Amino acid sequence: MKIGILGQPRGWHTTALQQALIQRGIQASCFPITRLTGRVGARPRLTADLEDELARYDALFVRTIPGGSLEQIIFRVDALHRLENAGVRVINSPTAIERTVDKYYTSTLLEDAGLPTPRTIVSEQFDQAMAAFEALGRDVVVKPLFGSEGRGMVRVSDPDVAYRVFRALELGRSVYYLQEFVPHGHEDIRLFVIGPRVIAAMKRQGQTWKTNVAQGATAVALIPDDELTTMALRAARAVKTDYAGVDILPVAGGGYTVIEVNGIPGWHGLRRATGVDAAEHLVSYVLESQNPR
Repeated sequence: MKIGILGQPRGWHTTALQQALIQRGIQASCFPITRLTGRVGARPRLTADLEDELARYDALFVRTIPGGSLEQIIFRVDALHRLENAGVRVINSPTAIERTVDKYYTSTLLEDAGLPTPRTIVSEQFDQAMAAFEALGRDVVVKPLFGSEGRGMVRVSDPDVAYRVFRALELGRSVYYLQEFVPHGHEDIRLFVIGPRVIAAMKRQGQTWKTNVAQGATAVALIPDDELTTMALRAARAVKTDYAGVDILPVAGGGYTVIEVNGIPGWHGLRRATGVDAAEHLVSYVLESQNPR
């Protein structure tokens, strides 16, 4: 079986996947997704660095899609679609990546699936953003439409600050993505879903309202209850992932709300907190569910 990884060579997650594959006798090559070259009317049709036709691979793990221009991002995802059309299993699929990299798209799919998720208003207009700030109770989290690890998120609870922040975003021709702030005591829950199972969960405690491990939060293992498990699995199904990190907040008075679904989730913090080797579980799941070509 021929398997590759689109990610950072010698990166922690790349190495973890390669080691899990080596234990099964599979050597996995790693290519930066920024090195993709596509051809129409000539072969090889899609390569990365070496002249190795990627369409000949059985499976490709997508571990990172770094920031870039709109054209760069679209080309990278287009290339993943072409690989999938050629019969390569892409993990996660380009469809799942499109659904999870875009926070508005994710939010709509969660709501359409009947899952609780915070009230959110998205607009391109400054006046609509100011109106949304009022409608959401003058306490909102302003998020970049595309982003990860909590970078670029701002909590705004003052009208004058809202005015300044929204005018600054207007200069950059940004979309205003405003989500009501959910009080959470600086804690949230990350559940790691692979296929039909939650393999591990952790509670993250932040020093501020941000609870991302990349932002300095600490994490401890958590045994999820049935409600949490069911919500995480439904959220992963809604965005059609093979694996996902599902972020959930407890709600005052009881219950939970789904904040985000990460389609290229890290698991370094999860492994430290729980001891669970997500790479081992992910490789087992992919190999056991892989259809022979």
